[in-house]
Amino acid sequence: MKNISLDYSYTYPFIDDKKINSYLDTAFKAMDMLLNRTGRGKDSLGWLDLPEKTLSSGLIGEIEKVSDEIYNNADLLICTGIGGSYLGAKAVTDALLHPFYNSLPKNERKGPKLIFAGQNISGIWLEAVINEINTNKSVYVNVISKSGTTTEPGIAFRLIKQQIEKKYGKKESAKRIIATTDANEGALKSLSDKEGYRTFVIPDDVGGRYSVLTPVGLLPISSAGISINELLQGAKDASEFGKIRNIKNNPGLLYALLRNLLLKQGYHTEILINYEPTLHYINEWWKQLFGESEGKNNKGIFPASVDFTSDLHSMGQWIQEGQRFIFGTTLNIMGADSDLKVPSDEGSPDELEYLAGKSYFEINQQAFRGTVVAHHDGGVPNIIFNVPELNEYYLGQLLYIFEEACGISGYLLEVNPFDQPGVESYKKNMFALLNKPGEQNKINRKKIDEKISKIPKDKVTE
Repeated sequence: MKNISLDYSYTYPFIDDKKINSYLDTAFKAMDMLLNRTGRGKDSLGWLDLPEKTLSSGLIGEIEKVSDEIYNNADLLICTGIGGSYLGAKAVTDALLHPFYNSLPKNERKGPKLIFAGQNISGIWLEAVINEINTNKSVYVNVISKSGTTTEPGIAFRLIKQQIEKKYGKKESAKRIIATTDANEGALKSLSDKEGYRTFVIPDDVGGRYSVLTPVGLLPISSAGISINELLQGAKDASEFGKIRNIKNNPGLLYALLRNLLLKQGYHTEILINYEPTLHYINEWWKQLFGESEGKNNKGIFPASVDFTSDLHSMGQWIQEGQRFIFGTTLNIMGADSDLKVPSDEGSPDELEYLAGKSYFEINQQAFRGTVVAHHDGGVPNIIFNVPELNEYYLGQLLYIFEEACGISGYLLEVNPFDQPGVESYKKNMFALLNKPGEQNKINRKKIDEKISKIPKDKVTE
């Protein structure tokens, strides 16, 4: 069985073998810091051996027992969480399920409709969620939060909980609400104990953006009928070749090395590119992983993303001829899931008859190849992940490769890739503006009001 591989031929001549070889020892040191748990954030590295541990434990059986109940009995599963508490599950389910999964009739879909809440503060979104609760007969909820006090999922779950209890009563609702939270403490853990919710544990040594292979992601993924065994096996195999001290056989190490070398050449923005629309949320998961891990101390590579070929008709011009500080990383799915072919229509004036009989997969592949060459010619380096097929096993590999690469890359940047102090800044302001109780919030509110009062009024339009 082939593994995911890296094609870095399109990074030349922007970086060359001499630069790569000169950076190898530094990359190996960063890799050793990660694998030996000697770097900053070493208490947050439980994800490193998570696939192997989970596969050999009874946790999969516990998850599948509950997920089978949801799969067989629910018309709708609502996952309530934000950041890593929803992006991993959303990324995997979108990648592997039918593109219009929620719109399929139940007999074709088999599993429950899957929707997400608590990832925003939109009343419009939540009204739509409530409508789904009221129009689906059997509803389950998976609320995901380590603390239970995060604003977005917290206020969403308040509303959802009330609607579920109104629909089923408290006793039946307690059977339909599953909490994924801390093992011992926190608001959601306390509520779960009080109400009798079934719970799954978010490990203390796994941060949110690395949690897709914990119950955070595994329960909703399994509830949609996707094999978490295969997902974890792919990740486990990636963890094994992720220990190899050879860049040709370790794509995570090579990826981390290449992107940091490109940064040294002035390429400080990375665009993750896919050619399958179902991979959109893989891009979004990747953006959180790298953005939250690396963006510290005025360092880091800015993570952006595009969906091709759609975005070639919007962003293609900028990528081709805009400022030269970007490089691309492309997810190339090599195996076709569809053999659909372009039909013949000889009388059509669309000038596309030359494509008749070709598969859409083949056309998409040639679009990918032509774009990589064009962007390379335009001064945009490209790294290509060759993924043999789009399935659970290879998606597990990809997720783990990215996680390991992110850890190594963070150490190469000399930042802690496992904390996120900057995300607290907006929260402090928001809490103060919403008059959250507490002396510090009063002080912060005063500072905000003073700052606003100093804004020149002639700069504010009416």
